[in-house]
Amino acid sequence: MHARARPRTPTTEMEVTSIRLERELKQRLKALAGGQGYQALIREILWGYVLRHSPEAATLAAEDIQASFPATAHQPQRCALTGQAIRPQEPMLLGLTTDGKLVPLSPASV
Repeated sequence: MHARARPRTPTTEMEVTSIRLERELKQRLKALAGGQGYQALIREILWGYVLRHSPEAATLAAEDIQASFPATAHQPQRCALTGQAIRPQEPMLLGLTTDGKLVPLSPASV
């Protein structure tokens, strides 16, 4: 997904917070983070969540979609590429993103 570029904040300017993690989760995060450090990985994950769920979140770009297949909307949807509304019972596509998520697409968007 396209993420908006965020300026790098020096850790000395970050706020200190505490989060409780299960021991196994912390160990797995450390293993996944490698040389990046697990705290940096947690920040990256949290920023990704915030950017995807914010009201001003950017829509996806066409290159973020690796495959699509036909579907029918059962609930109101919004195209992840154009923001166009998709009403219940309208034909739509489900797009598989490069990060493995399924997103609604209007047929005209691809």
